[in-house]
Amino acid sequence: MRISTLRLVLFVVQGAAAVGGAQAQTSGSAIPSQIVTSGSGEVRIAPDRANILVGVQSRATTAAAAAAENARRQRAILDTLRALGLGSEQLSTLNYNVAPEIQYSPNNQPPRVTGYTVTNTVRADVRRLDDVPRIIDAALAKGANEISSLEFYSSKADSARRAAMAIAVANARADAETLAKAAGGTLGALLELSTGSPIRPMQETFGGVAAMAAKAPTPIEPGQQAINASVNARWMFVAR
Repeated sequence: MRISTLRLVLFVVQGAAAVGGAQAQTSGSAIPSQIVTSGSGEVRIAPDRANILVGVQSRATTAAAAAAENARRQRAILDTLRALGLGSEQLSTLNYNVAPEIQYSPNNQPPRVTGYTVTNTVRADVRRLDDVPRIIDAALAKGANEISSLEFYSSKADSARRAAMAIAVANARADAETLAKAAGGTLGALLELSTGSPIRPMQETFGGVAAMAAKAPTPIEPGQQAINASVNARWMFVAR
């Protein structure tokens, strides 16, 4: 696991000088000076899992005929994926849609239905990246005509995110100490610490089912994931 850091953004908030005279008289005390810093951290990890969206789109003159053909092909795909080792908890229907195909005529003629399209999309949660190419190829061979998404992710993403947060906090503190020393003082107690939302894992979407089906096996390169974290911190500034 390779760790790097991102550029930090920081600034100093001075206390007493920013307070108006009337407010200072009312409160009877000066607001203590503070130092505010923000830090970022990044951890790079190799994905070890993937989500594949396998779809079947069927067309026919009636909705029933399109649905029957779609069900036959999707059932064959699911049976094949189970035979390749995917359990029921790794397979889930993501979308099922029946839509009419409407033809619009000129000269103010009423539109008419020329057929129906049925789409059934299944999500396959793959626990071994080595299985991804053969799962794609097997699904295409059994009648899939849509591979709408391939998303890599890591089962260790949470621990990587926490490691990135630790880097971000260390960077924020290091810069706060530098600012305090440059201002002629020392860093005091930590007053506030917050973190932003985690970054979603990378996603790669493939198109061109016919081109993919012609390759044996389908080449897959998961690369690496960058897990980022950022923090904002506020500290007391202790003047010497």
